[in-house]
Amino acid sequence: MPFALYILGLAVFAQGTSEFMLSGLGPDIAADLNVSLSTAGTLTSAFAVGMVIGAPVMAVLSRNWPRRTALLAFLVTFLLVHVVGALTTSFAVLLATRVVGALANAGFLAVALVAAAGMVGPNAKGRATSVLLGGVTLACVAGVPGGALLGQFWGWRSAFWAVALVSVPAVLAILRSVPAAAPGTEGSDARGELRSLRAPRLVVTLLLGALVNGATFCTFTYLSPVITDVSGFSESWVPALLALFGAGSFVGVTVAGRCADARPVPFLLTGAVALLAGWVLLALTAGHPVAAVVLVPVQGALSFGVGSALITQALYAATGAPTLAGGFATAALNVGAAVGPVGGGIALSAGLGHRAPLWVSALLVASALVVGAVALARRRQPPSGNESRWSSPQVNSATQRRG
Repeated sequence: MPFALYILGLAVFAQGTSEFMLSGLGPDIAADLNVSLSTAGTLTSAFAVGMVIGAPVMAVLSRNWPRRTALLAFLVTFLLVHVVGALTTSFAVLLATRVVGALANAGFLAVALVAAAGMVGPNAKGRATSVLLGGVTLACVAGVPGGALLGQFWGWRSAFWAVALVSVPAVLAILRSVPAAAPGTEGSDARGELRSLRAPRLVVTLLLGALVNGATFCTFTYLSPVITDVSGFSESWVPALLALFGAGSFVGVTVAGRCADARPVPFLLTGAVALLAGWVLLALTAGHPVAAVVLVPVQGALSFGVGSALITQALYAATGAPTLAGGFATAALNVGAAVGPVGGGIALSAGLGHRAPLWVSALLVASALVVGAVALARRRQPPSGNESRWSSPQVNSATQRRG
């Protein structure tokens, strides 16, 4: 794999750390800036909103930009807003930096995915993408617990400084290693791609991804108080349990990559049922430290395994949108990442206790199961009229290929 590809992965690691690290910093930010914990939780939602808006918009805008220029512009913007976030004493300013940082993150990913595919041969695009997105998993395993640890010793601002510092070598390496050529779109038409994204099967898949990811972020955002106030761990245990969640996410993504292509429906159905059972079980047993230690990585594996499998299915369903499918899949997942913490915050503000986000997560996954069951039943009906849209030749051939 080209060296520049690993540099892009380093930048994605910094961006993933920024997106997820607030799960361990929320209480400190709330205390320092004199806001409630649920208000501090909106910082995660703000980042997700920026990703929701930025992913499709930047995917369209960056189609004809020079790669190196676009990557540098997005990454430098991302770096600078973290410097501002580390310096500000205003919650409103911090909230604004999260939105701008997310827009830059979304733009960077949109260009980096195209650049990564262009750096390798036609038969190595999957490996290239895995190297690039491996930065997100690494952020869960090391970056997020590291941010929480920095926050405990030197305050939450040190985590923002760390993200900015990790981005610096990526900026310098992109200047030297990434070619400045424009990211060819192979003559694809943006309007035609947008029309193809309205396919019913794709819409349902994106909705399922939003619901599952909403459940993940609902609990992940408030995992720190669950660990300390419900499970009874001291704050020093928070980084370790966040690392367990990240390790579980790595296992889940790895297993999903090997299984979801061959048997997507059984894999998703089994994984979603297990995920629902896990959230319910964690909500009931979170007061027992051993149960929390066991279930936190299990839920990380199930959440990211099901979520990554849904991304794969979205890409299969969007064959007519080769340059925009990834952006819209990212947007859908971040709709969930925005809505989930809001739902958890509402439950907390209602005085339902620190277990409440766990129950909201269970409700979101249950909703996904209902939607998925209805959509699957409709697809299995004999095609007639509008229902034929669910069984296009492309969909059938892809299903046969994987089933």
